[in-house]
Amino acid sequence: MNQSNELLNRINERYPHMSKGQKALSAYITDNYDKAVFLTAEKLGQAVGVSESTVVRYASYLGYRGYPEVHRALEEHVRNKLNSIQRMDVTCERISQSEVLESVLRSDAEKIKHTIEQINQEAFELALDIIMNAEHIYVVGIRSCAPLAAFLSFYLNLIFENVHLLQTSSSSELFEQMIRISDRDAIIGISFPRYSMRTLKAMEFANNRNAKVITLTDSVHSPMNLYSSCNLIANSDMISIVDSLVAPLSVINALIVALCMRKQDEVADSLETLEQIWGEYQVYESDEINFVGDSIRLRFGKTGDNKDE
Repeated sequence: MNQSNELLNRINERYPHMSKGQKALSAYITDNYDKAVFLTAEKLGQAVGVSESTVVRYASYLGYRGYPEVHRALEEHVRNKLNSIQRMDVTCERISQSEVLESVLRSDAEKIKHTIEQINQEAFELALDIIMNAEHIYVVGIRSCAPLAAFLSFYLNLIFENVHLLQTSSSSELFEQMIRISDRDAIIGISFPRYSMRTLKAMEFANNRNAKVITLTDSVHSPMNLYSSCNLIANSDMISIVDSLVAPLSVINALIVALCMRKQDEVADSLETLEQIWGEYQVYESDEINFVGDSIRLRFGKTGDNKDE
């Protein structure tokens, strides 16, 4: 059963035999899901005009072990239901202008905390093994997930050869870049609500070619997991004007650190070579910059010479 529809299916099946209070709760949830998702059992009872104990019994009547399970099912429903305009409206209702900074930072901190509690260590280790043993590593993330894919690819390129960041504006271009993917390769797909169909198609294509598929997504019920052999779950914002991808970025950081530790000697050699190149070609700013009139004077630390630019 689709998790996002599970709650409504249970409500519809049991509605004819519900008490008056339970029917009132059902009506409120189905008609005001965008508000109900932020309510505790006590607040939901107050909104409907029933006691908190009635809400708890209602959860049991629907076949859940408690109200927290009802709340999680409602979150899944809302996650896939709201469009961008509705997400903006809900965000503006939840947060006042004066509370934006603190509210967003606290919310992001909570997402990392929840990810720590939920992520599967065995899946994380499996992802490391798959990446280590792959001949070619493909990374795909579309739209708001594209920066995550680019960040991961940047560091994977420092560790491995044959890393491919899939960049595309159409599904056909994805397949053209993946035409040689095989069972010796791995692909890492990154997608969070609203899920990208192009990323899902890339996962399907890779799976059909028997490549190892790793997904980084928000739920075990995510469609991205349909074709994956390894699922990394990171908490993302359920409803917001912008997608909160702080927790997924932390998981990516952990992957990079763990891979560097497994290939410590090779990475150290690569970084030593890169440091020499960066110094020679002045990739990073390490010199003094003095503004003199309308010109800039650079003093290069390596030679001690002064030059006017």
